[in-house]
This record gives sequence, structure tokens and C-alpha cells, in this order.
Amino acid sequence: MTEVADATGAPSREDRILDSGAGDRGQPEAGLAARREAEAAFLDFDGTWTIETVGSRDAALRQVSAEFARGGCTTACLDISRVGRLDSAGAWLIHRTRAQLAEAGLAVTVAGGSAAQETLIAKTGGRQAPVPLEPQGRLVLFVAHIGWSTLRAVETGRDLLGFMGLTVVALGGGLLKPARLRFTSVLVHMERTGLDALPIVGLLSFLIGVVLAYQGSDQLARFGAEIFTVNLVGISILREMGILITAIVVAGRSGSAYTAQIGTMKVNQEVDAMMTIGLDPVAVLVVPRVLALMITLPLLTFYADIMGLLGGATMSWAVLDIDPLLFARRLNEAVTPMAFWVGMIKAPIFAFVIALVGCFEGLQVTGNAESVGHHTTRAVVEAIFLVIVLDAMFSIFFSIIGV
Repeated sequence: MTEVADATGAPSREDRILDSGAGDRGQPEAGLAARREAEAAFLDFDGTWTIETVGSRDAALRQVSAEFARGGCTTACLDISRVGRLDSAGAWLIHRTRAQLAEAGLAVTVAGGSAAQETLIAKTGGRQAPVPLEPQGRLVLFVAHIGWSTLRAVETGRDLLGFMGLTVVALGGGLLKPARLRFTSVLVHMERTGLDALPIVGLLSFLIGVVLAYQGSDQLARFGAEIFTVNLVGISILREMGILITAIVVAGRSGSAYTAQIGTMKVNQEVDAMMTIGLDPVAVLVVPRVLALMITLPLLTFYADIMGLLGGATMSWAVLDIDPLLFARRLNEAVTPMAFWVGMIKAPIFAFVIALVGCFEGLQVTGNAESVGHHTTRAVVEAIFLVIVLDAMFSIFFSIIGV
């Protein structure tokens, strides 16, 4: 408590009600100072006035309002020029203080606030006091995190389903009226997702064939059935591994590229400009990418099957002394055409899902670079997850129908 002189030279009292808030509990500081000069009362707010910090200010504000009302003050000024952060809880306390002083007959003004702060204070008038957040235990926070994650997953699935409907409608309209399709864009994306992916897809498929042949021959040799390594390699490559490895590589390579490209356009407001001039982003950006991937993924799968079988034949020749001619003859006897078509049927469906997820996450990007990286990661994870789930569903379905 200190003595200060007012403009007339008369001494007055300046009461520093509180200088720091919940800083000792690790929360941001909410500062409050009160002073009186003659018949004028001043309340200076500073720091962070949010629901986490204003709990300790409630009693102080009530006390100082009562003191000013009983002390013969005629005017009061609430200075919020040094308030850094303000939410509805802090705005309500400021509004309540102003209302209490006004009811006591003081002429009250709120000074120094921005337009947004003044609007927030005005909108919180007449509402009930916000309840400060109570600290929660780790178990409660963990369960709450699981609940919110589940809700976000359900909302994402709902939005993705709606986006799939828009894409199907736009794709159907383009196929019925080919003049609407942007064939140049389709060809460009076919080159990027198909031709440029041949080296990595071919190398991985070849190595997968080598691993299957080596591991299979090592186990079958215990039963003297090394010749059945050809059956193992042929069926596993054609039915499962060829399409699955190709889809995962494409999801990580092309699906992420779709998200990054469209996301960058969102950041640069190119998608908004496109909508402003009357263009449909789904028809312009999504349909060419979906169509290109649905054409190229079956071709990549066929290429992956050939390379996987070539890798298996090479390892069989090196380890089991099964020459390529015998491998081909045995493969023809062990593998039916249906095993090949089982893998090929999955390809366009997986391609549609990968492209759909990549474009969907790209359009969810907000206006910063961090969002691009976040949604690109989500696109890869979601696409691979959906591909594996669909592959499991296909396996169950083909097992039920006896294929």
C-alpha cells in the first residue's frame, strides 16, 4: 500500500490487489491492479484472462467492486489494454465487474481493448459464470483421449463416405460425357503414378519373390517337399503379395503425393480461386487422379506379379536347382487362372480407395504448411489401413464362395 498524489495534489491511496495469478501452479499469469484517485476508481487488467487463470480473481474483483461502491467514487475505468489472452470466462468477469459498479451508481468505462475483446465482453453479458476447469487425473484424461479419438474417427469416416459419393457422381458424369474429362491431366497422372513407379515396384516384388522362395524351400525341405515351393510362390504372389505390396507402395508414394499437391493448392488458395470462377474441385482435381490410378494400379499389379514370380524362379534355381523351364511347367500345373484374377480384381478397388483418401485429406488441409504434413501422414496411414482391411474382407469372401 503506497500513497500517491492525484492531479490536485491531494494524497490518495493506491491498493495493489494482486500482481500475479496462478503462476505458482504453472498456469499463465492473470494480473490485476486497483487504485483510486479522488473520486475516480481504476482497475488495470493484464496478462492472460482465460478459464484456467481467472478462478483466483473472482473474490478479488468482488471485494474491490464493493470497496469502490462504498468509498464514494463516481467514475470507474476498467483498463484492459495489457490483456494478452481473453476468453469468455475472463470476459464474463470483466462484464460482471462493470455491471456491479454501474449498479452502485458509478459511471463505468472499459478502455484499451481491441474490437474483438469488446465484442466478446458484450456477448458474454447476461450469461451464467463459466465453471473453471477442474484438474483431471491421468486415467480420466486417457479415457477422454480415447473417446475423442473415437469420435474423430467416426466423423472422418462419415465425411469420407460423403466425399466418396461426390466423387462417384463426378466420375460417373465424366464417363457419361467424356468431353468433361481432362484427358491431359489423366495422362500426366498415369505417367507419375504408373510409369515412374515401375522401378520401385519391380524391385520390391522381385525381392518378395526371392524371400518367399527361400523361406518356403527352407521349411518344405523338412518334409522332402521342396518342389511345392513353386506352388507357394505362385499362389501367394498372384493372390495376395503382388497386389498388396503394390498397393502399399502406391499408397505411400502416390497417395501422399495427391495429398501434398492438393494441400499446397489449398494453402495457396488456388482451390478457393477455382471455386470462385465456377469450377468444381472434385471434377477438376479428384476425378483425373482417381481415374489415372484405377487404370495404372492393375497394370502395376500385373508387372509386380511377373517380377515376383521371376524372383521366386531365380531363388528356386539357385537353391533348389529347379531350372526356369521346370519352374514354369510346375507353375502352370499348380496355379489356376482364377488365382491370377483374384489379385487383379482387387487392384481397381484398392486404387479407388487410395486415390480417394489422398484427395480427401488434401482438401482437408488448412492454411499452413504444418497442416500439409499432418494430412499427408494421415492419408498414408488411412490408405494402408483401408487397403489391408479390404484385402482381409476379400480373403474371407473368396474363402466363403470357394475361390
